[in-house]
Amino acid sequence: MIVRRASVADVAVLAELRGIDGDRLGGYAEWVAAHAETHLPFVAEIDGYVVGAAWLLVAERVPSNESPERWYGDIQSVEVRAEYRNRGVGVALMAAILTEARTRGLLHVTVHSGRRAVDFYLRNGFSQHRQMLLWEPSVS
Repeated sequence: MIVRRASVADVAVLAELRGIDGDRLGGYAEWVAAHAETHLPFVAEIDGYVVGAAWLLVAERVPSNESPERWYGDIQSVEVRAEYRNRGVGVALMAAILTEARTRGLLHVTVHSGRRAVDFYLRNGFSQHRQMLLWEPSVS
């Protein structure tokens, strides 16, 4: 298995993994290009076939006296093809993303996980944080 940063050449497979169909591929490709500095896609390949992907959002927090540069990350859109789950693909993607986070000196990395994946993230070094709060708009 090889895990690497995805490139423009991977847009179609990234879209496929997200379930984005042909009619919306152009808009998706434009979004990926426009967000290339802040949303870093990684792909996992087995024998040249992309079996999974994950994204690292890199963003900057407001500066403080102690730290004028305060970058953090957020993991987004982790997708592993069903037939390749439980084979270490997700672990390899997380390892690549967290290596990137360390290289960039990010303060922390967050993830908004579905219930099924919480244990996966806990096994990969994440912890539940009591200060993380969420606001969602009410539906009228």
